[in-house]
Amino acid sequence: MGNPLNLPFDPIERAHDNWTGRWGASPAMAAVTSIMRAQQILIGQLDATLKPHELTFARYEALVLLTFSSSGALPLGKIGERLMVHPTSVTNTIDRLERQGFVRRRPNPSDGRGTLAEITDPGREVVERATRDLLDMEFGLDCYSDEELWQIHRLFRKLRVDFGDFPAED
Repeated sequence: MGNPLNLPFDPIERAHDNWTGRWGASPAMAAVTSIMRAQQILIGQLDATLKPHELTFARYEALVLLTFSSSGALPLGKIGERLMVHPTSVTNTIDRLERQGFVRRRPNPSDGRGTLAEITDPGREVVERATRDLLDMEFGLDCYSDEELWQIHRLFRKLRVDFGDFPAED
């Protein structure tokens, strides 16, 4: 699940101290550096938990999205839009899932040129097993209370709204 740094000091605090001495205090620099480190830690833990299922978190997310679809199938473009990733990433993800037998491609009946990715029975089975494992480890966030998790969600929701991912609620 990755290697803890085991340092006798907080390297982000140290970096911010150095930053402050050169350019002045920047809570934004400290926050973004903390976010990026947290992302490294979480991806490492999530991918390690999913490895026995022969999945990465990116492939797991695609499978989950397909399970949420009423038909179990979605156009590749819709998958990219919903997962907020580049079309090339979607193609690579679906290619890998197809080779594993978790997804199959089929023509899109409503778009003669388009392709749907459809989850298979083995894909449904692996997503159920993987989900149980991720829930057991609380997606790597078991050091937080439910209240703190909702607070984190709200804080990052504000950033996503400000960026334009979706409109703010009235």
